[in-house]
Amino acid sequence: MQNQAITRNTSLTADANETGLAGASLEWWRGAVIYQIYPRSFFDSNGDGIGDLPGIYEKLDYVASLGVDGIWLSPFFTSPMVDFGYDVSDYRDVDPIFGTMEDFDRIVEKSHQLGLKVVIDQVYSHSSNRHPWFRESKQSADNPKSDWYVWADAKPDGSPPNNWLSVFGGPGWSWDTKREQYYFHNFLPAQPDLNVHNPAVQEAIFDTARFWLDRGVDGFRLDALNFLMHDPQFRDNPAIENPPSTLPFDCQDHIYNKSHPDILNFLERLRKVIDEYPDRFTVAEIGGEYSLEEMQSYTSADKRVNTAYGFQFLEADELTPDVIKSSITPWDPDHGVSGWPSWAFSNHDRPRATSRWGGSGHDTDFAKMLVTLVCALRGSAFLYQGEELGLPQSKVPYELLVDPEGINNWPNHLDRDGTRTPMPWAEGIINAGFSSNKPWLPVDDRHNALAVEAQELDPDSTLNYTRNFLRVRNEMPALKVGDIEFVDVPNPILAFTRSYGGKTLLCVFNLSADTQADPLAFDGQLIWTIGEQGAGANLAPYGGYIKELEQSQLRIAR
Repeated sequence: MQNQAITRNTSLTADANETGLAGASLEWWRGAVIYQIYPRSFFDSNGDGIGDLPGIYEKLDYVASLGVDGIWLSPFFTSPMVDFGYDVSDYRDVDPIFGTMEDFDRIVEKSHQLGLKVVIDQVYSHSSNRHPWFRESKQSADNPKSDWYVWADAKPDGSPPNNWLSVFGGPGWSWDTKREQYYFHNFLPAQPDLNVHNPAVQEAIFDTARFWLDRGVDGFRLDALNFLMHDPQFRDNPAIENPPSTLPFDCQDHIYNKSHPDILNFLERLRKVIDEYPDRFTVAEIGGEYSLEEMQSYTSADKRVNTAYGFQFLEADELTPDVIKSSITPWDPDHGVSGWPSWAFSNHDRPRATSRWGGSGHDTDFAKMLVTLVCALRGSAFLYQGEELGLPQSKVPYELLVDPEGINNWPNHLDRDGTRTPMPWAEGIINAGFSSNKPWLPVDDRHNALAVEAQELDPDSTLNYTRNFLRVRNEMPALKVGDIEFVDVPNPILAFTRSYGGKTLLCVFNLSADTQADPLAFDGQLIWTIGEQGAGANLAPYGGYIKELEQSQLRIAR
């Protein structure tokens, strides 16, 4: 059944003017949908098997056709690629495998012509061990950059200074024979942690931010932000009584190797730098045990970051109404929360939600429902490349793994390689049209039939569904910036209202693979249907709808 929609001749700006709403609610990022591009895997323009900036430039018209508000580019900076770009050796240049600075400037220019904002990654918690800063820092304990990284003496028995562990496995400390001290790394040994307590390091970070803002970027995604500062006293982390997994890192309460209170002061200084440029945006990545509290504190008072996302959905093993409610409800402004959240169901670090939550991983109705849901929640939304195609998680055999995290923790790994495989552009040709040569990761055979060109021809495809829904969403201010209120309905039905400018929309989702009776069936102005709507008494598997409520029907939401 074709999804139905009632076209509206409204816009966020026009509706806001009518209701007198101004200021923060009109900021472009509030309620925006941003499309994440992982450059290595998007499109290879030169046949070396690795995606690049010219490839992104070539596909920008496609991205704009989705109806998204902007793009987020994962790292393309100069790097040894030990962690595939998140180990930066030059914060102000493009790695040759991706192209040149001129290629990047062309992306910014064309994106802006297409109405797309450009958000890029910034990795401030650590650098590559090949960065000139680290090479100088390791020379001695008294050189100008000696305190730019986290150094400490060994214990009397030669062991590391404390019990801090690496996210990727093993100790968080590595011995440097030149300096004869340990240096700290929250991630790989090739990613030494910057000492962001140091004012000189902060100034270097601010200069890096200005460099990219001067080039026209519209904002930053701040990687691993709560890993930015450590406890200068190097106290041991306490053990967790009931750890969530058997991984050693998960057995500690990480109160000393990350999440230092001075991060808030740094963010306020960074915000002043970014506010030197009009209409810019920051989104923080915040994971860990205290991500919700940190998301809210980092976004509070409109003087730190604009928004933040955590791993509430990215690490959830199943999709239930309770999972949604427990993540969204704490952001209720009526509870004194001033921050604005962002949400993602999939990204480059976690398995694709279609497989993680959807069983077979290639159910078209399920994929459509996920796109609708993440873009209907109160907050800004991030779509990861391929979500608009409903791609399942790729199956990458051990012998083809390249991710150090995946290799180190095999077989209990996050399977980041499986979510980073190449984007399929054309069915039935070599590497699904991603590259003319062997790609850095294999193309999953199941992705061929879901390639862009194949879905372009199918009006009922996930791709065309996504385009149609985002077009309607862009005409619905309530779905972008409206308040949210959950409706009490039985599981596995999820229902909530979005209200703004005198209009209230009822959003109903069947989160199960079985037909369910619709507890809210009533006559209303249908805005959107998900899956087979039926006669109105039942909700199809992974089906649902969005309706506009009349004043007399508002009691439904109470």
